[in-house]
Amino acid sequence: MAVPKSKTSKQRKNKRRASSYRLNKTTIAECPNCHEAKLPHRICPSCGYYDGKEVIATSEEV
Repeated sequence: MAVPKSKTSKQRKNKRRASSYRLNKTTIAECPNCHEAKLPHRICPSCGYYDGKEVIATSEEV
């Protein structure tokens, strides 16, 4: 069985873990109806459209 020759320091351990310890960048898509920024696969908060169809009525239209 393999045995470590010496103790791994905190700095070396944290340096190894640092590559995957960060937040991912959010993906932002453009709404094809109103051209506002929105999250992909979600209803546009500004116009209420999803996939070319009106899903929710916005306050401006009501």
